[in-house]
Amino acid sequence: MHLSSASLPSTLHSAQQVRTLDAQLIAAGTPGFELMQRAAHATWRALRRRWPEAGEITVLAGRGNNAGDGYLIAALAQRAGWRVRVLAVGDPAALQGDAAQACAEAGTAGVDILPWDEGLPLAGVLVDALLGTGLAGAVREPYAQAIGTINQAGLPVLAVDIPSGLLADTGACLGVAVRADLTMTFIALKLGLLTGQGPALCGELQFDDLQADAQLLAQAPSVAQRLDERCLPRLAPRSPVAHKGQFGHLLVVGGDLGMGGAALLCADSALRAGAGMVTLATRAEHVAAALVRRPEIMCAAVASANQLLALAERADVCVLGPGLGQGAWSRSLLSSVAGLGAPQVWDADALNLLAAGQVPAPRQGVLTPHPAEAARLLGQDTASVQADRPAAARALAQRYGLVVVLKGAGSLIAAPDGRLALCDRGHPAMAGAGLGDVLAGLIGALLAQGMAAFDATCLAVWLHARAGEVLARQGRGLAAGDLPCAIRQLLEELCPCLK
Repeated sequence: MHLSSASLPSTLHSAQQVRTLDAQLIAAGTPGFELMQRAAHATWRALRRRWPEAGEITVLAGRGNNAGDGYLIAALAQRAGWRVRVLAVGDPAALQGDAAQACAEAGTAGVDILPWDEGLPLAGVLVDALLGTGLAGAVREPYAQAIGTINQAGLPVLAVDIPSGLLADTGACLGVAVRADLTMTFIALKLGLLTGQGPALCGELQFDDLQADAQLLAQAPSVAQRLDERCLPRLAPRSPVAHKGQFGHLLVVGGDLGMGGAALLCADSALRAGAGMVTLATRAEHVAAALVRRPEIMCAAVASANQLLALAERADVCVLGPGLGQGAWSRSLLSSVAGLGAPQVWDADALNLLAAGQVPAPRQGVLTPHPAEAARLLGQDTASVQADRPAAARALAQRYGLVVVLKGAGSLIAAPDGRLALCDRGHPAMAGAGLGDVLAGLIGALLAQGMAAFDATCLAVWLHARAGEVLARQGRGLAAGDLPCAIRQLLEELCPCLK
């Protein structure tokens, strides 16, 4: 999904919250039909910017206010001299209120309104005005058939407010959903557009607040914060007389036999993100290679829990899991430090051992599961986690009393106190080995420099995703080891080391 992030709001809402806002705007004096007209004009402008030479649209209309938007778009296109047809999947005679008025206006403008039939050819830009945000259960016929036809047409698709079949609150696909090239959404930004299947289904996401009262929008309840440069937590600048002891001693534990690279990537990331000192506790077989690769990292060969405890007691933050494995060595090391008081970041096999009940959870810190790891921690399957990612992230934060990053498209950061943040940055080129190890080290480094767990995690997730975007301009083949230097540069731009 391509985002013009600077133009998107920083707050995310549920479908019900947006419906409440819509009702409040109407109660405050803006007629519902006027809001519908504003939505149609905003969508028509976006359509012409994206496909200025198209000259033709086919609107597929349902039977609610989403259909009303579609009928008004059709009227605008007709008056502009474009070829226009509306295929009514929902019976126009059943429309009520503002949607009925919009349908009548399309008829007055001379728009051809035909009953939907699978055999009718589609042409031009397809405008999805079928289902809107009111959908809760699986998509039924004839809408499922209409959505399938849209997706198979091979034509450009614009979704009005939300791709039909996408659940606005969670980003789940309700059986079948429109795959749009452009989605124009209104009033307030819905959480499901940016996580789960939302990024894959929305295409380019554009937003218009429909000239809503700014104070009313600012006071509206929300479900999550969207991370962007306007609201990111900041790492404090350093004193001119700073020394390494003020920025934390971070211990990375991992790298079982054959997996030493993961732990080294994590340690390297922590070093580049500004941790004062970094120690890597790993198998003896990996020490020489680690010192050659990064001599600034202190490397310690650990064969027993007692050896690790001696290191951990001197550390301010521990990162555990990258390349850790799940054997006896791994379990003994993790168990020995889980109960220590220092903040801990658990990733990868640390999470798998926790899910298996073989180790206790840390007392404070951050868990960084991908969807499959989250499913194991919750005793669910991965599909259930992906069907409601916000609920899964919150459930994990509550269960363990820790900050949780649920990774994936639209990564979510949940705190035990109910706070939820979403990162909509990143790039498909980041789908590769080792990037999670880099993120774990980055979170640990920000914790070591004094940031609170939720703030450190939000900043780290954004920096990691944004660095991936920058490096992905070169396309596929992004290596995790490329990220730390790019993250360092972004961190300096956002949070300068000196005032």
